[in-house]
Amino acid sequence: MTSKQKQLNLKKQMAPYEKSDLTRSIMQLVNTLGPFFLLWFLAYKSLSFSYLLTLGISVIAAGFLVRIFIIFHDCCHHSFFKNRKANKIVGTFTGILTIFPYHQWQHDHNVHHATSGNLDKRGTGDIWTLTVKEYQDAAWSTRAAYRIYRNPFVMLGLGPIYVFLLKNRFNRKGARKNERINTYLTNAAIAGLYAFMCWAIGWEAFLMVQGPIFLISGAAGIWLFYVQHTFEDSYFEEDDKWEYVKAAVEGSSFYKLPKVLQWLTGNIGFHHIHHLSPRVPNYNLESAHYNTAELQNVPTITFSTSLKSLRFRLWDEDAQDFTGYGAARQSALSKKQSRAKTASVKP
Repeated sequence: MTSKQKQLNLKKQMAPYEKSDLTRSIMQLVNTLGPFFLLWFLAYKSLSFSYLLTLGISVIAAGFLVRIFIIFHDCCHHSFFKNRKANKIVGTFTGILTIFPYHQWQHDHNVHHATSGNLDKRGTGDIWTLTVKEYQDAAWSTRAAYRIYRNPFVMLGLGPIYVFLLKNRFNRKGARKNERINTYLTNAAIAGLYAFMCWAIGWEAFLMVQGPIFLISGAAGIWLFYVQHTFEDSYFEEDDKWEYVKAAVEGSSFYKLPKVLQWLTGNIGFHHIHHLSPRVPNYNLESAHYNTAELQNVPTITFSTSLKSLRFRLWDEDAQDFTGYGAARQSALSKKQSRAKTASVKP
């Protein structure tokens, strides 16, 4: 069997897991939305006792908001329900809670799936990643912007504010009518919901509860997306060599988390399965992984080993691995010395 045939066979093995289960989907809505709203209410009531207690409850609520996002994410892939209209309705509602317009994010994320790991098609729905050569050739302003962007404090601290409050509030150029309308309706619903909550409990109380939940869940979401594509021995290729299945299995990590965190993050740690077949609902990802023999040796990271990813800044095309800025400086210095040596031997 050729490499191409093996890849096609692996893709076909996902078919049994691509079927959504209405009962499981509804149960997931109940055991996710119910606790989230309850925790939000408890966080609000705890303001009269201790803000430390409020923050503690907010951390747990933020975990459930991440889980709500996974439901939204599945709806965008039409994998949460068999019915497309049901996916759109639930996806739009959960998008309001997570501050993401359904159609807009669906488009960008589908582009991400179709181009993940493709060096010639970066820029939509992914983390800004430069190669060592691109970084060396970039203007100082671009290098400075890139270093600020990839700084963990900026990415995880300011990132949620930019992504959720700014980037997703505007339609992309060329967006179709239904996408534009959905973005407008989502923005209006978010503004209306927030205005109502400020009126009902006061803007100070609302910010003191919603602020930590928003920032913590946003940072967690960005971190998950970052480490699932930024890890040792990842996969990046130019377009003529890029392969979808290899990009999924080798360029998307298996983030092995403790069971509680795995549950709160909706099994998204099985990211290689998700990229291999986006139609697999989140509650089938684990089974798809452990019941497929060929996937038992995929790139696996744990919480402790994932922290190494904070040092990964640039993609080294020669070494086929991530590296830091030091490698770019060393490479530039070596080239400079080589040119100087060549010039010195010329007659």
